[in-house]
Amino acid sequence: MRSSRTTSPSDSPASPASPAWELLLPAASGPQRGRGRELGAALRQAVREGRLTAGTRLPSTRDLARDLRVSRSLVSELYGQLIAEGYLTSRQGSGTWVAALSPTPSPPAVAAPQPVPPPVTDFRPGLPDLALFPRAAWSAAHRSALTALPDAALDYPDPQGLPELRAALAELLARRRGVVVAPERVLVCSGVAQTLTLLGRVLRARGHRTVALEDPGSLPQYPLLTAAGLRPVPVPVDAEGLDPGALAASGARAAVITPAHHFPTGVVHSPARRAALLSWAAADRGLLVEDDYDGDFRYDRAPVGALQGLAPDLVLYTGSVSKSLAPGLRLGWMVPPADLLDELVEAKRVTDLGNAVAEQAAFAAFLRSGRYDRQLRLCQRRYRERRDALIEALTAAVPGVRVSGIAAGLHLIAEFPFPLPEAVTAAAGVWLRPLSDYCAEERPRDATRFVLGYAHLTRPDIQRAFARLAESLRSVAI
Repeated sequence: MRSSRTTSPSDSPASPASPAWELLLPAASGPQRGRGRELGAALRQAVREGRLTAGTRLPSTRDLARDLRVSRSLVSELYGQLIAEGYLTSRQGSGTWVAALSPTPSPPAVAAPQPVPPPVTDFRPGLPDLALFPRAAWSAAHRSALTALPDAALDYPDPQGLPELRAALAELLARRRGVVVAPERVLVCSGVAQTLTLLGRVLRARGHRTVALEDPGSLPQYPLLTAAGLRPVPVPVDAEGLDPGALAASGARAAVITPAHHFPTGVVHSPARRAALLSWAAADRGLLVEDDYDGDFRYDRAPVGALQGLAPDLVLYTGSVSKSLAPGLRLGWMVPPADLLDELVEAKRVTDLGNAVAEQAAFAAFLRSGRYDRQLRLCQRRYRERRDALIEALTAAVPGVRVSGIAAGLHLIAEFPFPLPEAVTAAAGVWLRPLSDYCAEERPRDATRFVLGYAHLTRPDIQRAFARLAESLRSVAI
């Protein structure tokens, strides 16, 4: 997986090194966490100190990512950020260059005009509109919950979660997602990431050594499960969902899937494929982990019911408020098969002693008041409007483009009728992630298929971004 590489300088192939490669190598070979921040700081300092002089042409994102042994998307984001800050400039069709910086706070008496970088619009998938967070309603729920909490409730919490929150979640999941659940089967956790971490430890203790993940899929799942002692095995996804034949051949006895709306392709698992996966689990004593990351947001009809509802003893269901409220709340839940519950609760206890009491109580009050249902309806309406705006702007800017995965979720797939050069999108200030960036194995960049998130962008943001892209495309006559 690209994002996990930490190859040292001595392992790189012998080839002429670019100035940027030499200057950025110490930051690139540091710890993975914070690597983007360190690379940005190193490049800014090199420009400010004149070690990279104005007019120096930087390597392409592909070449620099290869030389530094980091992901190409990280380099693309780094270039985009420094273009926006004025350290770099992108010239149409000719790459990325070091901008001229004034050596003193005062501009020179006679200065050549510098190109003004375009505003940057980032179509990053998976990010909700954080401005929709209901601050007043959440604050009221928090005050109400704290007032009602008895003193004894402020002791170390039940690691499984507050009983009142588990009861409210059981009602919500049964009503909205068709989950077969009782309050005593719910485990409150800090999001889907913690579900995978806790489950990984339990499976490892049970003798599992591998776990199957969708390919393409959510790459951050790989280090989470690796840290828990499991070896992730990528399994391909086709037009109906995860390939059950490839899953059986993988040797894994657990698989993490997104059946309601696959990330990132947007495929909804067909009824036949859901049945085939359940048959695999039943026959091989396997476990399906259903990540319902955006299952509440369906635009063409009622949301597809959870797979867990068909086989509660074969499926662990998990979700969170990251798309509906905010990822920063770190509130999530899981509904495991009965035989896994006690081990998962114990893993939660020794990990963090349980989630914060006040936040759990506030969320329970928020659910009971009906405010969470209203929040979901608001988000669904806004996100559908933005999806429609994106489709309209995209098809107007790029005749012949095809979109898919639009029935649900917060992102779609755009397939361009021609390869889209990075120089064109950079010149327009439009940052797109190719679908190939979400594949487990290194492969050539797919310059025709892109994953576009839209929930965090307003209609004017989207329209202006694709107007700039259309102009950039006209300038190079693609």
